[in-house]
Amino acid sequence: MHKLVRYGDFRWRIEKSGGMRVPGVIYADEEGLEAIRRDRSLDQVVNVAHLPGIVGQSMAMPDIHWGYGFPIGGVAAMDMEEGVISPGGVGYDINCGVRLAVSNLRREEVAPHLEKLVTALFSKIPCGVGGGGSIRLGRKELADLLVRGARWSVERGYGSAEDLRHTEEEGRLRSADPDAVSSRAFERGFDQVGTLGSGNHFLEVGYVESIFDEEAARAFGLEEGAVTVLLHCGSRGFGHQVATDFLQAMQKAAGRERISIPDRQLACVPIRSSTGQRYMAAMACAANYAWANRQVLLHLTREVFSQLFRGAPLRLLYDVSHNIAKVESHTVKGKKRELCVHRKGATRAFPPGHPDVPDRYRSVGQPVLIPGDMGTGSYVLVGTERAMEETFGSTCHGAGRVKSRSEARKKIRLEELERKLASEGVVFRAKSRRTLVEEAPDAYKRIDGVVGVVHGAGISRKVARLKPMAVVKG
Repeated sequence: MHKLVRYGDFRWRIEKSGGMRVPGVIYADEEGLEAIRRDRSLDQVVNVAHLPGIVGQSMAMPDIHWGYGFPIGGVAAMDMEEGVISPGGVGYDINCGVRLAVSNLRREEVAPHLEKLVTALFSKIPCGVGGGGSIRLGRKELADLLVRGARWSVERGYGSAEDLRHTEEEGRLRSADPDAVSSRAFERGFDQVGTLGSGNHFLEVGYVESIFDEEAARAFGLEEGAVTVLLHCGSRGFGHQVATDFLQAMQKAAGRERISIPDRQLACVPIRSSTGQRYMAAMACAANYAWANRQVLLHLTREVFSQLFRGAPLRLLYDVSHNIAKVESHTVKGKKRELCVHRKGATRAFPPGHPDVPDRYRSVGQPVLIPGDMGTGSYVLVGTERAMEETFGSTCHGAGRVKSRSEARKKIRLEELERKLASEGVVFRAKSRRTLVEEAPDAYKRIDGVVGVVHGAGISRKVARLKPMAVVKG
């Protein structure tokens, strides 16, 4: 048990002790803290605080739960010269992220056609464990995709330049180098562009239920009753293989580098080392793969909407990553520093005026997309200056699990879940009945509570709440 000291609204500190280089900071309310204490995620916050070159503090967002290496919901910034890079601080699903599109359709126009819509989407969107899509790539073309990211998709007719302007990093990390990627990762990536996958990935049709911030909502083009589409997925088997390859490589290299870590799952190497640079290049390839994938998925969704609703457009509001490590400029103790910010199950939340925020939104700040569980709701928030000051421009990424997948299968009955979704008016299709149970609302924290913490702490601000109408899962 770790001693937590409350030092402000929604903030708790674990003071430095032993080999900790920085304190731990947890964003949570009383209810959330009770759930957090039930797993080993606080141990992981402490473990991350031991890493060489960590700057500021080891942080955890209110959706924190146990993960591999870092907790899911963990944020840590590393000095570029003295710090380390750890695949456990990014995750296996590199650049798992969320994309939100907005329609000019109203809820009442779409509601009578939900069954037809979700059936068409389920037929159009390849999903499920290991599922491949209609796009088959050779090695040369996949290498080009890994360098170009979402732009590769747009150049082949899967979207527009406007989509790129409304995607984090414009859908491409420029440090990508396909030569850093293994043959096995290439093999796993040949046929999974334009596929949803399984687990907690989903496509959700919903509508804007309520608006909290009129100014930001106007900038984002959100109105009550407008139909929305959320896409949640990542780099599929390609990214998983990149993570696997480099975890193995770093576990071997850590000994050579004489890095002492409290948990072997935190295998890491100096950022500037050859292995560190190769991982950054391969991770960027996986991030670009994920952006290309989400771009194709949005195009397929647009085709379905266009066919069913007479050409109704879907405008991309924004696309955010929440499993990534990126080199960013931040002010630390009054000085600008280049840092490598690990966000694992955490979302970038840059403030008004930041040059990395698209022109359309710069006056209000970066859109932040926080999906909840199916059947409950999701949120659009906006980044703040306080996030830049406290969390290296970071906030939560979702509701966060309170039951493991195995626990959910034991405790949640499919029949009850189906009745609950039906009572909420949510139409659903899933490739696997097992996935439905594993991703049931009762397996997750209350999204309203999680978002209430980051809003109350000021590290992002509520703009709108989305209500689901239809869900497609793997």
